[in-house]
Amino acid sequence: MAQQPPAPKPLTEDGGQPVGNNQNSRTAGPGGPVLLDNFHLIQKLARFDRERIPERVVHARGVGVHGEFVSYGDWSTHTKAKLFAAKGKTTPTFVRFSTVIHPAGSPEQLRDPRGFAVKFYTEEGNWDLVGNNLPVFFIRDAMKFPDMVHSLKPSPVTNQQDPNRFFDFFSHVPESTHMLTFLYSDQGTPANLRQMDGFGVHAFKWVNAKGDVTYVKFNWRSQQGHKTMTAAEAAAASAKNHSGHTEDLYEAIAAKDFPSWELGVQMLPAADLDKFDFDLLDATKVWTGVDEVKVGKLTLNRVPENFFQVTEQAAFSPGMVVPGIEPSEDKLLQGRLFSYADTQRYRIGANYLDVPVNRPLAQVANNNQNGALNQGVRAGDVNYEPSVTTGGRRDQPESEASKATLVGTVTQQPIKKTLNFKQAGDLFESFADEQKTNLIANLAGDLGRVKNAEVKLTMVSYFYRANADYGTRLAKAVGVNLDAVKEKVEQPQTNTGASRK
Repeated sequence: MAQQPPAPKPLTEDGGQPVGNNQNSRTAGPGGPVLLDNFHLIQKLARFDRERIPERVVHARGVGVHGEFVSYGDWSTHTKAKLFAAKGKTTPTFVRFSTVIHPAGSPEQLRDPRGFAVKFYTEEGNWDLVGNNLPVFFIRDAMKFPDMVHSLKPSPVTNQQDPNRFFDFFSHVPESTHMLTFLYSDQGTPANLRQMDGFGVHAFKWVNAKGDVTYVKFNWRSQQGHKTMTAAEAAAASAKNHSGHTEDLYEAIAAKDFPSWELGVQMLPAADLDKFDFDLLDATKVWTGVDEVKVGKLTLNRVPENFFQVTEQAAFSPGMVVPGIEPSEDKLLQGRLFSYADTQRYRIGANYLDVPVNRPLAQVANNNQNGALNQGVRAGDVNYEPSVTTGGRRDQPESEASKATLVGTVTQQPIKKTLNFKQAGDLFESFADEQKTNLIANLAGDLGRVKNAEVKLTMVSYFYRANADYGTRLAKAVGVNLDAVKEKVEQPQTNTGASRK
């Protein structure tokens, strides 16, 4: 005999009161006006009116999945973070994949970087490793982040994303050449979320119990291999199902084909930071020539029961670190430490960390109080520290941040080792012929729409600086005179910091 489904629970008001009639409004007589005392109707409409919270300015279109991270060993020589303290140590996680620029509900297959944000629920609190599927970024200083996003978002006049706007911006940002090469390659249109890598992008610090600092980069390596799409394939997939990436991820987990990534860590002592021809704290660079050690494995194995409550309310910030992991002095990362958490306070509220998906598994004991939707369990009269009633100070010296020596004066200036183009050229050379052809076609498709001849010439000159063949082929594709490009390359670039390399 087939098992009968459980009897549905009686419908209630938000306050738990039983609902007597959820089909008809209370009126003054059968055809009369609706009464204001119909509290259930008023509450139902008021809640419906407020179902939407502001979408993220960036990373609005996303999908999240629960999982776990397992450490491959004891890495306490380098970090006192407890999630890396023993082989086999398991930490619950939540991962959110997303596109960066496009709005909620937009096609998942559009050309864009993919956010790759991992929340670790450790015994010492949450650690958010908030990165992308591409190893570098467009800019190296947070001062330019609002400008970059504004240029990439739709025009405030036409409400259309416009290459004339974002290439105008990037023509003043030569360090963007590396990221643009990644983005306009087929890596800008991954076939699915399972078959792509993830990167912390920035340099971070590992700190051990002695206070020794190791600079690190975190790289997620897909265990499913890699698969990208051409622009035409991405458009066809989008036409078939514009939520295809979500569908693929959910179906894989439903089939118990749990996707996984190994976490690779590149490590360098502080003394070696200046031994390279580029700045290792520059987010537009990869750490070439630095070995990578696999330290653990991430596996995704469970989809959320409610998309909004979990995926949409999930809030990440690179400032969420645990003892043994610290941000580096990377100028872009330093700005993100403020911006990300502040965005969540605006989007969800001051108590966004009380939302279950964001709530740490570790016990929280702070003196924050009040604010909308405060669900904290703070009790007692002492909401300050220190106090004689709690034994004086309650902070923990062993969890203090590492110390760093400061040299120089307070200033506003660019980094010295820009090396804006070399790694972009190396990346172009690493592509197979078909990938190079697709890159030129993808890039020309947008750059060819730019009306300002100087902006177009400047952009082509950047790609020529990266690699002569790269620039030559692009110049031909967008109708820019190659002699003018070469002349542009010979001009000094003091205003943009564009080095010849």
